[in-house]
Order: sequence, then C-alpha cells, then structure tokens
Amino acid sequence: MIVKTFGSAIQGVNAITITIEVNVSSQGNRLFIVGLPDNAVKESERRIESTIQCMGFRMPRTRTVVNMAPADIRKAGAAYDLPIAAGIMAASGQIPATHLEAYLMMGELSLDGTIQPIKGALPMAMQAQKDGFQGCILPKQNAQEAAMVNGLKVYGISHISEAVNFFNDPNTLQPVVPARDEFYITQDQFDVDFSEVKGQYQIKRALEIAAAGGHNAILIGPPGAGKTMLAKRLPTILPPLTLLEALETTKIHSVAGKLPQHASLIVHRPFRSPHHTISDAALVGGGSIPQPGEISLAHNGVLFLDELPEFKRKVLEVMRQPVEERKVTISRARTAIDFPASFMLLASMNPCRFDERFQPEKKWIKSWIIRSQATFPRFHQKSFYW
Repeated sequence: MIVKTFGSAIQGVNAITITIEVNVSSQGNRLFIVGLPDNAVKESERRIESTIQCMGFRMPRTRTVVNMAPADIRKAGAAYDLPIAAGIMAASGQIPATHLEAYLMMGELSLDGTIQPIKGALPMAMQAQKDGFQGCILPKQNAQEAAMVNGLKVYGISHISEAVNFFNDPNTLQPVVPARDEFYITQDQFDVDFSEVKGQYQIKRALEIAAAGGHNAILIGPPGAGKTMLAKRLPTILPPLTLLEALETTKIHSVAGKLPQHASLIVHRPFRSPHHTISDAALVGGGSIPQPGEISLAHNGVLFLDELPEFKRKVLEVMRQPVEERKVTISRARTAIDFPASFMLLASMNPCRFDERFQPEKKWIKSWIIRSQATFPRFHQKSFYW
C-alpha cells in the first residue's frame, strides 16, 4: 500500500513542499529512505521505531520504502520524523489515511513520541497556504508562529499520539487562535528608550535625521562618550514594523533558529551588534547549508558595528554589495540563495586607535609639559591641557 504525506524543506528564507511517499510491501525486511536525505533524516529510523513501539503499534518488519520528492532537493534535519512516522503507520494499516493528504506535518520525535520544536515554521505555513492545504500539524512551540498566516488552520501537538487521534477523529484537536492583537499592543514597549538620554543634543539631532531617512551613520568620539548607549536606543525612534515587515523579519529569524520560544512575531525592529572578531561568513551568511548571517538578521532594523577599526578588512569588504543592493547572494555548486539585507548601518569608533608604539612619545610629551610648567608658569596658567 502506498501512502502520501507532506512535509516542507527550507531553501533560503522560503519553503518548498516535500511529498513523502511510503510503500510497505510483503518482501524484504529493511527500511529504505531515498530522495537525497542527509544523515539526520536517515537516523530517523531508530527514533520512529522507538516511538511506534512506545505507542503500542508495530513497526513493519517487511520491505518499507520512503521516497521524498522532489528527489533533487537535499532534505536536512530531523523535522521529517512526524510525516514519515505517520506515513509508515498509515501504509501498514494501523491508522486511517483519509485525511493525511490534506495537512502538512513537520516535527522531530523523541524516543517516547514527544514532539520537539523545529526551525522555519512560518515559511512552511506560508507555503502550505499557497499550496492549498487545509492546515498544518506542527509542534506546540511553533504553532503560534505559524498561526499568523491567514486562511490556514494550525494545530499544535506535543505528542505524536495527538496526531494519531486527530486522524481518527478530527474533532479531537482545535486550531490555534493567532495572537495578532498582541503584536500591536507590545510594539511601543521597550527595555530602553531614546528619551532617557540627557544632553547630547547635537548627536541626538543627527540620529533623529538618520532614523527619519534610513541613513547610515558613524559615531566618532572618545571612550565613555555614550556612542554605544545612543546606538542601542536608536530602534526606539524608528517607525514601528508593519505586519508585512514583521512577517518577513520573523521568517528570517525562524529559519535561523533565533526566534524566542512560543513567540508569534518579531514586534520590534531588530538590533544586531556582532563582535569585532566575527568572520565574513557569519556576517553575510553561508555554510554548507546556507544560513542567514547578521546582516540578514538585521533586516528591517539596525546593524551596529562597535569599534569599527577593529573589524577585519575582509569582513568589511564583503558588506559593500549587500549595503548597495539590500540583499546578499550565497552561491554554492548546485544553487544560489538570496537573503534579504535591508538594514540601517550604524558604526562607532574612537578618534584614533591606541597603539603601544606611541608610549615613548607620550612619556616625552608628559615630561616636556612638567619642565615647561616650571620654566613658564604664567603661560600654563592661561592655557588648557589636552
């Protein structure tokens, strides 16, 4: 018997629907997973077997083939455990297969059947809505995030038994109610605020102009002048995120796994402040499976480079094209992925870089001032020291 379930694969910040076909035949005694799976997908056999046995069902001991189509797209991660397990139980006749094709399912299984959270729930739900699915079955931790998509029923589960009961009786689960009102209520709530800054009228005026036009800016001043303090408060005077911008920003953070647990949307403009030892791949994105970098995580927000001269020249050079084009392209042998990178660049630095080589000259200047004070005391009374 051949049964189809549906999952989703992340490419960049978008999702692609994956068809998971399961065929249980009467010959052989092995489980084969084909369709370009990575090691995490291949290891799902042990997790699925333990889960099925813990629920009181039986794992088929005959030849079982799991095909993940399209076969030319690499499937990565353990989030395919739930659709594969549901397909195996349906193909072996242990649960009904009537409603399987109407829902997109994703979730990582523990050995006892507990569902673990996944990455990229929001883009998966958006693609499911485009493809006409009735709903999504996702881990409870990701349900509120996916529920922000209009016209799609999202069911959050914490154990695979809830999914089995749902396919036996669809009334056992209720769709998650999206918390869209909280998005508008919490937009004006910040831990810090620009109004807390006392004095500094010129730099505050400069940052207000930069925020109004979305201009890049650099703050130059001695240590302790308040550069970092002002930069952290800049997002509080930026225009609030629109719902479309919030969805786009949340999608990036969801794919990167940076979304807080049980969060539905990013309500404030991002503020990213990477350390000056960051690599170019971590800043612009990359990896064997391309992931968004700091400039994409700062999309629709602020990227703050503190101590700008301390950053490697190579790191700063790779930012030139993303700053101009508002996107970054990560090219690999088989594919090229675009990540959005529309951010406001803010940097800070000291007027000059401290260097140990100037210590002898500093000592000589100090001794010269002491000698001149003794020689010309009246001159030093009228002067000021730097």
